[in-house]
Amino acid sequence: MEPPHTGYWRQYDTAWVADKTRWILSVDATERDTLTQQLAYCPNKLITVAR
Repeated sequence: MEPPHTGYWRQYDTAWVADKTRWILSVDATERDTLTQQLAYCPNKLITVAR
């Protein structure tokens, strides 16, 4: 069963990952674990990052 509001999480989390990638920012362990848990409910989707 998916947690509530996963559609919003998907949009927010993929934007977060794109921004971290675009600006070459690090991710701490807590952030990584949270993103991993939330994105586990998402289908595999390509994230495009513009530099």
